[in-house]
Amino acid sequence: MDFARALWLRIETLHAVTYFGEETTEAGRSLGLGGFWAGYFGFRAAPLGPVGSGVVEATFFNFAPGFVRRWVPGCWDAASPEAMLTARSEAATRTLTRLCPDLPAQAAGPNAALAEAVARGVGAGRPLFAANRSLTPPDDPVASLWQLCTSLREHRGDGHVAALTACGVDGIEAHVLITLEHGHAAEDIQRTRGWSAGDWSDAVDRCARRGWVGGAGTLTAAGRQLRADVEATTDRLAATPFERLDAATTSALVDALTPAAEAVSRSGVIRYPNPMSLPAVHERH
Repeated sequence: MDFARALWLRIETLHAVTYFGEETTEAGRSLGLGGFWAGYFGFRAAPLGPVGSGVVEATFFNFAPGFVRRWVPGCWDAASPEAMLTARSEAATRTLTRLCPDLPAQAAGPNAALAEAVARGVGAGRPLFAANRSLTPPDDPVASLWQLCTSLREHRGDGHVAALTACGVDGIEAHVLITLEHGHAAEDIQRTRGWSAGDWSDAVDRCARRGWVGGAGTLTAAGRQLRADVEATTDRLAATPFERLDAATTSALVDALTPAAEAVSRSGVIRYPNPMSLPAVHERH
C-alpha cells in the first residue's frame, strides 16, 4: 500500500468518529439538531459558514439535492456554525480519548508532520480543505490531531471530486461505479445519500451508455480503468502536501497514526462496510 493510500486509511478512520461516535450524537442533541443528518450536514459544513443547500450539494458532491435541502439551511436555525465547530471538536476529542487513552501523550509527534502538510496544501479549488485550514488550531493535542486529520481528509476529498468531475462523472455515477467495483449493496448508498431507486437506475443507464457498465450489470474493462485512474489521481493529489518529506519520515508518520486508528477500527464505532468505502485498519496495514 503506497503512502497516500495508507495515510488516507488512518486519517479517515480518525476523522470518522465525528459521524459515528456517541459523543457527537449527544453534541447534536444538546444543540437541538433534529437527528443524525442535521448534525452531519451542520457539523461538516460549519467551517464554510451558514451556507445554503447549493453550496453543500456542490462541495459534498455525492448527495441527492433534495436530500441536502431537507437539512440545509434549516440546521442553522438550531445552532450557529460557531457553536457547531466547538461542539464537533469537543465531541470528537472525547471519542478519540475514550477509545485511545494513550493518545494525548502520542499525538504531538504526528501533529507536527500533519500541521506542516496542512500549511503546505494548496487551497485553490479545495473549498472544504481551505475552510477547515482557516480554523483556529486547538490547543489540546487530541483535538489538534482530529482537526489536522479532518483538514487533510477534506483536502483529499476535494481532490477526489476534481478527479471525478474531470472524467465527467457526477455524484451518483461515482457511487454506482464504486458500488459495483466493491460488490456493496446499492440500497445502503441510496438510503444514506438520498437517491431513489429510479435515480440509481438512470445513473446505471448513463454509465452503460458510456461503456463503463456492461449488460450483466458489472463494470467493464473501461469502467475498471476509469475507477483506477480516478483513484490514482486522487492519491497523487492527496500526496502533494507531503512531497518534501522523505520516505523515512512518511513511513514514521503512518506508523505513528496506526495505533489510534486501529483502536478506533476495532472499537465497533465505525461500521463495516460503510458508505465511505473505508476498510478496517486492522485488516489492511
